[in-house]
Order: sequence, then C-alpha cells, then structure tokens
Amino acid sequence: MTAPVFVVDAVPGPGSFLLDGPEGRHAVSVKRLREGEELVLADGLGRWAACVVLTAEGKDQLTVRVDEVHEDPAEEPRITVVQALPKGDRGELAVETMTETGVDAVVPWAASRCITQWKGDRGLKALAKWRSTAREAGKQSRRSRFPEVAEPMTTKQVAALLAGADFAAVLHEDRDHPSGALATAELPAKGSIVLVVGPEGGVSPEELAAFEAAGAKPYRLGRSVLRTSTAGTAATALVLGRTGRWS
Repeated sequence: MTAPVFVVDAVPGPGSFLLDGPEGRHAVSVKRLREGEELVLADGLGRWAACVVLTAEGKDQLTVRVDEVHEDPAEEPRITVVQALPKGDRGELAVETMTETGVDAVVPWAASRCITQWKGDRGLKALAKWRSTAREAGKQSRRSRFPEVAEPMTTKQVAALLAGADFAAVLHEDRDHPSGALATAELPAKGSIVLVVGPEGGVSPEELAAFEAAGAKPYRLGRSVLRTSTAGTAATALVLGRTGRWS
C-alpha cells in the first residue's frame, strides 16, 4: 500500500462507495484528492481495499471505485510493548513512533516510579489520546492493521501478561547490569513477544522481582540510555529485524 489510507468501519466490496464524514473531509479538503487518483480504504484490522476516485463533491464527499479487496494476516511473532506512563505528551510520541515502526500492541503501565498517573477523567482522556495517536500513525504509515492500545494495567496484571508470553523482557537501563543483550537473546519465530519499558526513574526492585518471577528477564539495548519514550521504538525495531518481519 503506497496510496493514502482512510479508515472505514467496514471495508466495502467491489463497486462504488461514498466516503464522507471526517475521513471524506480529510480526503477532499486536506489531501485534495481528485478524479483518477488512488487511495486505500482500511478498517485497521487487516482488511483493506484499493480504490480510484470517481468524483469529489463539496468539502467532505468522495465517491470511489473499489477495485480489489485484501486481508492481511496478523504477523508473527506478535510484539507488545508495556509502556510506563511518561510525562506530558511523550506518551503520544512513544505510541506514534512505535506504531510507525510496527508494534502490534501497546499496554499503558502505571509503574510505581511514574510521575504521571492516570486517574478518573484525566486517565480516560489520556487513553483516548493514545488510541487516536495509534490510529492516525497507522494511517500515515500505511498500515492495514493498527496496534491495539489496551486498558492501563497494574504491575500484577503486567506480570500475568508476561507469564503468558513466548518471550518476555524488561528493558534495563544499567549497561553494567549482568543481564544479557536483547540483540543476542533467543527469540521465537512465532507466538508473542512482550517488552517492558520502565519510567524515567527506572523499574523498581520490587517490580523487577515480580516480572522475573513471571519469566521476564532484564535485557539491555545498548551502551547508551534511552528515554522511556524512545526505548520501546528501538526495541521494537531490533526485534522486527531479528525475527525476520523486516526481511
């Protein structure tokens, strides 16, 4: 897919289709698509259709011809990043870059050393922003499957997630830590990989012990220390390359 992507609730079959609403407005008024140009309709769940613009009307209506409908299977191994809550808008930055890179799921985690805490309406708004960011980044990066952004998890819930993974790792910031390097870890070709990114203050000893008990060993990325908003992207890229998903 190289044409611009627009999201629909359900991908239509071959024939004509009217794209309207916010996506139609974006296509007509922002992208300024006109007759004969190509676009893609996708549901974010793997199903997508190659289309050609027939007519553009007003500011938010585009009639397209649906030529081919495809369904991309979920890729393996599935990569999930458990992301400790960063300060400010760095959480959205993390979600955006991980989505562009190819992560399959993101789990917000309220680590004990997180300065930011999601509570009440503030938490609901923050989660909605993360999900909207994943959707928009999925469109921009021409993905047919957008990453799932889960409900926030506690440390206990994260430990249960790690226990069920085929490979689980906690990214450790100490380059002198006796843990191994993620670059040389034995990774599965299928199943699930879960990577934990701690907050700026690091994963606490209690959290590290809980995760190790669940089967997640600490691993280092490299000699430099990455911020919590970039570590997940770097780790995802490394795993995508090592598992062959980028081949």
